[in-house]
Amino acid sequence: MAKKKRNRKKKKKPVNRAAGVTAALFSVAYVLMILALVWHETRERNEVYSNSYNRKRIEVIEAEITRGTIYASDGTELAYTKTDPEGKETRLYPYDDMFAHTVGFSVQGGMGLESQMQEFLMSADISLSERLSNDLKESKDLGNSVYTSLDPAAQLIAYNSLGNYKGAVIVTEVKTGRILAMVSKPCFDPNTIEADWEEISKDEVQSPLMNRASQGLYPPGSTFKIISTLEYIREHPSDWSKYYYNCSGRITKGDTTIRCFHGTVHGGLDLKGSFAKSCNSSFANIGLGLDRTKFAGTLESLMFNQVPPVDFAANPSHISMRENMTEENVMQTAIGQSETLVTPLQMNMITQAIANDGVMMKPYMVDKVVSSEGKIIKNFAPKPLGTVMTQEEAAIMRSFMEAVVQSGTGTGLKGLPYTAAGKTGSAEISDSSDVSHAWFTGYAPADDPVIAITVIMERAGTGGSAAVPVAQRIFSGYFGRRLQN
Repeated sequence: MAKKKRNRKKKKKPVNRAAGVTAALFSVAYVLMILALVWHETRERNEVYSNSYNRKRIEVIEAEITRGTIYASDGTELAYTKTDPEGKETRLYPYDDMFAHTVGFSVQGGMGLESQMQEFLMSADISLSERLSNDLKESKDLGNSVYTSLDPAAQLIAYNSLGNYKGAVIVTEVKTGRILAMVSKPCFDPNTIEADWEEISKDEVQSPLMNRASQGLYPPGSTFKIISTLEYIREHPSDWSKYYYNCSGRITKGDTTIRCFHGTVHGGLDLKGSFAKSCNSSFANIGLGLDRTKFAGTLESLMFNQVPPVDFAANPSHISMRENMTEENVMQTAIGQSETLVTPLQMNMITQAIANDGVMMKPYMVDKVVSSEGKIIKNFAPKPLGTVMTQEEAAIMRSFMEAVVQSGTGTGLKGLPYTAAGKTGSAEISDSSDVSHAWFTGYAPADDPVIAITVIMERAGTGGSAAVPVAQRIFSGYFGRRLQN
């Protein structure tokens, strides 16, 4: 009798659930690690570059990516990398020293846009296929390009107009805060910065590495009367137009005497006339009557004594307005002397706000970042910093600044194809009573402001004779090109 075959069922292997969980956790951890590395690469690349301990990592990045190009607003190259047949890269600056402080350099720790935009210039936001293609060709990926707001034509006029004077010029768009030109002298050639570094970095007399437009601190002279006037209007909202002062060429309070420039006797002046003629005696008188606590509040609202909220190196403007100040210091402060020190950037921001109905815009000089494949990686939009004065206050200040050009110290801007408004300044220097820094800050057209210009020329004389002609050349060049286009 045949034996029945027994049907044997195969035993199932026990499931190792612990191993499965471990594998899953390991996979998640691996993915998170990759994401962390990617985040570090894309978001923290600037930190890697700025930290000297990351030199090895920097060398890896530089071996993989060719630094991107920096462009002007018209598409011309301001900085680019040239590679020779042997693969050696050289960073070139076609305009030599003309954009030295804005574009900067990428060596010796970096400066300017080269440093500010480092994470974008040394990142290659390209497709996987492009990366694979570059790998097959054994060529480096091309970093993103930075497109700036800088206008080479305006920059050239500003650069040439400063001549051999130390000083600075800054030109901005009134409605947006875009920086069209920023020049600082003395300057340097970024093409030879490594060879010249030892000499340039130790030069404390010329200080060529300092961007005087945003870091230079100067007594504002009569340009500060913009702020003294604003404060007087705020404290006398209903009767400021009744202000009257009879100028005899000087004012004495106690042991202190303030004189008008060259002892000029202005005679009877209202507030607008005091502003247009830049009467020191009248403004010293105004200063004595201001509420110091309220004045301090106005200064704070205009961003004095704080680092400007910009993306490039800038110093805070310093001013002291205290209850216990002496009358001498109050009078000197009201005319822009004493302990007051401002940057051209600060005066330009205030001027821009007046021209823009009281709204202060953030100054910036990068419009967008674009990959080598033409993809927009980031756009930079105008950003209001706040309403620093009412529309009514701004309108009054504009009428005063127009009077400076029509009948005051800025008549060098009168009778041109466009209208302009502004304030001149001749800031006395502590080591000399005969030499002054020349200032101008203003905008055009007067009736519909488009650009704001601030000029400082060290030891150049009066604002009307030295700084106004510089502004006039820039205004005329800018609006002349607009008419042609």
